[in-house]
Amino acid sequence: MSSNAHITSRRKHRRPTPSWVMRAGVAGGVLSTLAVTGAASPATAAEKPTETSMEMPALGAMLASSIAQSAAATQQVAFDHQVSAQQDEADRAAEEAAKTARDEADRKAEAERKAAEAKEKREAEEAARAARDAERTALNASSDDDSSKSSSSSSSSKSSSSSKSSSSSSSSSSSSSSSSKKSSSSATGNTATLLSFLQAQVGKAYVMGSSGPSAYDCSGLIQAAYKQIGVELPRVSQDQSTAGTAVSLSNLQAGDILYWGSAGSAYHVAVYIGGGKFIGAQNPSTGVVERDMSYSPPSGAVRVL
Repeated sequence: MSSNAHITSRRKHRRPTPSWVMRAGVAGGVLSTLAVTGAASPATAAEKPTETSMEMPALGAMLASSIAQSAAATQQVAFDHQVSAQQDEADRAAEEAAKTARDEADRKAEAERKAAEAKEKREAEEAARAARDAERTALNASSDDDSSKSSSSSSSSKSSSSSKSSSSSSSSSSSSSSSSKKSSSSATGNTATLLSFLQAQVGKAYVMGSSGPSAYDCSGLIQAAYKQIGVELPRVSQDQSTAGTAVSLSNLQAGDILYWGSAGSAYHVAVYIGGGKFIGAQNPSTGVVERDMSYSPPSGAVRVL
């Protein structure tokens, strides 16, 4: 046993807390909590409208900005579309202008080409005509020389036997004259008119490009003669050589057209009058003459009548 066991303890015993006190304390704590909560709630409630009022203008500004951006984008698209359309129109206009320029250049080039071809053709025709005229002149000059030589030979022969030559010459002259008159008198209708006109032109001048009445070239005489009987012939010898039906030189009739050279490119023409003779505008030195076919044998003949 402790030595202090007999000592009476002086500690006061703890009294139990009355229940009503405990209930009062709990109630006070609840009320204090409610008071604190109540004080905090109005502040919070007061702050929310402020936050709401602050958020609404910001939302409106954002919406307005979005609308403005959308409008600006739409306007930019429309502008870009307009610029693109204008560019396309400018491209089309430039292409059309280029096409028009190309067409005009092609047209001018074609016109120049045709003009050059026409010029070359004219020059070739003129050169061919000049060559034919030169050939014809040379042929006629050669024929005249042959005739002169024959005449000189005949004169020599006449001097050796004058009586025989004189008789032969008279006989030949009368034979030629009678043959020419016979061929003319035997012709009738249009042929007679044609031959009569031709014989009336004998002795007239030869002038290149002339068609009468005082002077002719070879094709001009033929054209004028046939015009007397209502027959229209081409103007140049090349065309006259193909104007009718081709006939053989062994089957000639009075009024047939004789040509020298090739058919279609003849350089000289005359008219057969019968009896182995022709009348034609020969050259500037002889003019319109009546000659025997042996003087200058033709290349061919065509029949118009």
